Amino acid sequence: MRTYLSAGLSAVLLVLLAVLVPVGALSAWVDLEIDNTDRYVAAVAPLASDPAVQGTVTDLITDGAMKQIDAGPLENTVRDFLHQAVLSFTTTDAFQDAWNAANRTAHEAVTAALNGKTGEAVTIDLAPVTERVKQNLEANGVPFADRIPVQHTDITLISADRADQLRQTFRLLRTGSLWPGAGTLAVAVLAVVVAWARGGGPGHRRSGPAALSATAVAGLGFALGALVLRAVVGYTRGRVLSGVPDTETAGAAAVYDALTTSLRTTVWIVFAAGLAVAVCALLVRRRAVRGRPAPGTG
Repeated sequence: MRTYLSAGLSAVLLVLLAVLVPVGALSAWVDLEIDNTDRYVAAVAPLASDPAVQGTVTDLITDGAMKQIDAGPLENTVRDFLHQAVLSFTTTDAFQDAWNAANRTAHEAVTAALNGKTGEAVTIDLAPVTERVKQNLEANGVPFADRIPVQHTDITLISADRADQLRQTFRLLRTGSLWPGAGTLAVAVLAVVVAWARGGGPGHRRSGPAALSATAVAGLGFALGALVLRAVVGYTRGRVLSGVPDTETAGAAAVYDALTTSLRTTVWIVFAAGLAVAVCALLVRRRAVRGRPAPGTG
């Protein structure tokens, strides 16, 4: 009977941790990175040198400019020339500064959209970037640079329908803050303490092995929860990008991957730590049981 009860409690602990670990990690991610402007900007800053982002920005600015230029039979030539000029600018430090400024301004809009009304997409406005591009090209005498319109131009990160599906989850994670993570650790510790107490408590020969068994199960639970988190990040990425226009998919994917880098790192840290704890606990338990005198001897 004790064996069946222990197996049942272990299964419950595994399921609890498999749920709590990803929830805790996601809540902490929203609180520490998505809701923090400096960390948000730091996460997306390296994208200024990402070819996918540079290409998306270049295409959007060039397309906007060509709507204002009537080049007749030379349209393709002018487009190629302007496209190359804008693309060249995206490799400069000035573009990095413009990209950071645009994302700092966009951060408030992004979090507001995720916490906002239905029917609103989550976007980054490229107007500040476009303005810097135009100023730079004009200063260098690039033809038709004065025709580049500085207007609201978006990179879609999450389409309106996908944002509607994610908003409720985002609000819950924001409300949770760091508490789900603390609760996850509390559940693991409580499970070990309960197992130790059920083993007889202080001085009882079963208390140590019971606590070690619970520790091993908790470690496996954290490892399983890490894998669940990785699956959630991958599934959400596919869902989010499926609603983004094809011309902006590469840029949106780069932004999504940059913002979730810390989550993917957390996955492998928690997985490795959980697995290490489980293996160590099992080895120590096995050694302790082997070294324990049989009942009735001594």
